[in-house]
Amino acid sequence: MLRAAASAAAAGALVTGCDPHREEDPGAVRSAGPSPSGAGRASPAPVRAARPPTRVPGLPVQIEHGPRNGRAVALTFHGRGDPTMATALLGEAERAGAKVTVLAIGDWLDEQPAMARRILDGGHELGNHTLHHRNICALPAAEAYAEISGCADRLRKLTGTIGSWFRPSQTRRATPLVTELARKAGYPHVLSYDVDSLDADDPGAAAVQRTVLDSVGPGSVVSLHLGHAGTVAALPPILDGLRRRGLRAVTTTELVT
Repeated sequence: MLRAAASAAAAGALVTGCDPHREEDPGAVRSAGPSPSGAGRASPAPVRAARPPTRVPGLPVQIEHGPRNGRAVALTFHGRGDPTMATALLGEAERAGAKVTVLAIGDWLDEQPAMARRILDGGHELGNHTLHHRNICALPAAEAYAEISGCADRLRKLTGTIGSWFRPSQTRRATPLVTELARKAGYPHVLSYDVDSLDADDPGAAAVQRTVLDSVGPGSVVSLHLGHAGTVAALPPILDGLRRRGLRAVTTTELVT
């Protein structure tokens, strides 16, 4: 079933790969925007509220990894792509008892608002990966802030908060300006990573698995992408490899708190 879902969506994958505040009513809120299957249908059912931005006193503003003396890692996904493939990947994580962090792109949430509910209902974490996935560190301040706040607005309308984390687009690390703009938008930390799976280059499942397992360790934050068939296929062996090493995949908030 997974293979069929992945292959059916592979040709239409929409991801562009990345180079290297308030908490409101905790109850459900009703989603805005069209249904993922097109206009004219009812809005998606009420969405479980997302966590507000994570604040961890003592941690750096820009976080690349969690504690190295634990047994947890965070698998983080740049969020855009075919919803069938994304749902298949989330299902694989859930079958293994794993939780992940999805940093969603705002225009993807406009197209697929039901994915916010799907991510949160699975017990996963949802965050901000800018509105249009532009090269945020190269933008003037006003445009960069619009990219951050625009995605934050989508998340708030869909989930009641602006999400747990902000990750800049098309870069591994944010500039001081982008870090300052993220803080202005309500995010105390910027989420980077210390392990790049290179899955956005579509090297195949075996290569993605090998790249992650060769580099991951306690406290790692791993960068992966929705919308790639190889990533979906690689996830079960990655999770199995982590388990064999005594590591477990948790949300980024759980990793650092």
